[in-house]
Amino acid sequence: MDDFRILFVDDEREILLVVKEYLASHGYHVEVVDSGLRALELFKKKPYEIVFSDLIMPQFSGLDLLEAIKKHRPETEVIIVTGYGTIDTAIKALKLGSYDYLQKPLDLERLRIVIERIMDKRKLERENILIKRRLKQRHKYHDIIGMSPTMQEIYDTIERVSRNDFTVFIQGESGTGKELVARVIHQNSKRKDKPFVPVNCGAIAEGVLESELFGHVKGAFSGAIRDTIGLFKAASEGTIFLDEIVEVAPSLQVKLLRVLQERKVRPVGDTKEMPVDLRVIAASNRDPARAIKEGLLREDLFYRLNVVPIKVPPLRERKEDIPFLANHFLESYYSVNGNHIVNISPDAMDILLNYHWPGNVRQLENVIARTVALGVDKTEITADDLPGELRKGGDGGSVGEPIYNLRKNEAVVIRRALQKAHGNKVEAAKMLGIDASTLYRKMKKCL
Repeated sequence: MDDFRILFVDDEREILLVVKEYLASHGYHVEVVDSGLRALELFKKKPYEIVFSDLIMPQFSGLDLLEAIKKHRPETEVIIVTGYGTIDTAIKALKLGSYDYLQKPLDLERLRIVIERIMDKRKLERENILIKRRLKQRHKYHDIIGMSPTMQEIYDTIERVSRNDFTVFIQGESGTGKELVARVIHQNSKRKDKPFVPVNCGAIAEGVLESELFGHVKGAFSGAIRDTIGLFKAASEGTIFLDEIVEVAPSLQVKLLRVLQERKVRPVGDTKEMPVDLRVIAASNRDPARAIKEGLLREDLFYRLNVVPIKVPPLRERKEDIPFLANHFLESYYSVNGNHIVNISPDAMDILLNYHWPGNVRQLENVIARTVALGVDKTEITADDLPGELRKGGDGGSVGEPIYNLRKNEAVVIRRALQKAHGNKVEAAKMLGIDASTLYRKMKKCL
């Protein structure tokens, strides 16, 4: 309880002496002060978990102290103590953020119970934070696979941005998983029970995209035989994901900017605007700064979209994630198709690690799917089962001159898992997706 600081404020010195003696005898770290102003000075110098304050004090009342503390450090719990107990005062204190309300003469046992209750609450909060942190530091976060430091940062950003409705701009090469990141943001948000509507802006013809996004009224153009609501309205109260936003024509980018500013859409051929309540996430496989310079992306639209930027790295920049991704895809195809392949040989994994992966995660998944489909009666993927371009090494180097040695790579991944599990080998084995005996064997060989 040494790190759990308690401050008791009262202008009656006799009460201070009794409280300090009682709490100290029960092992609490408590400081006492006889002035609200002096209490605020102390509070600004060092943090306190709990502050008990008398209500009526000269110069600076208990309610004044409560307001000041909540502005400076909202997580501190404040309990108002008074001999002038009225319902109105109690309600006012609670509205200002008081955790509880105690009356004089002070019941010391009740005082201790309040402290215990707050300590239990704070302990639970800290445990939940640790659990969330450990979960994020594993090799999987929801449907996203990766244990590299870059992916851990993305997990942190997703968790923070999911709590609000800020617009997100995801940048990354094709095949890196931009839509998956957008889906996880949606699944973690308050809009998770509403639609997630993905739109590939580059796959829809320029003349059709406006109608697809905003809808149209009957007779707006040839073939418009009925009113349509458009994808923005279809995503109402949910999330719309505008992939490859740079492919949108500049004239339509102007209209998108207006929708983002006004939160209203006007169907093609209509004179009235309709309000929309949704979250917008945009993405591009192009460098936005270069797209702006080339006149492909409006700068004002980009800044409106780029409230929270997320850059998904190419697979060649997070090669330590390849074993996790490859085994994840292998397990997925095993569970769906009932194939017999349950393992990737060291030589095959070495080739996967050496390759430069121009198609990123999508290409890796396709390679595993193809290998599984062709290896009907096999139980292990070997080097000979992999496509020729991988075995040759492509631009990433030849197999004879590996970028990463498998044993060294395994050692790095194992050490990282052990570090995240705080040395717990059973927990580390779970993170790595292997049993404890396999981990012990690999540790003897690699470490």
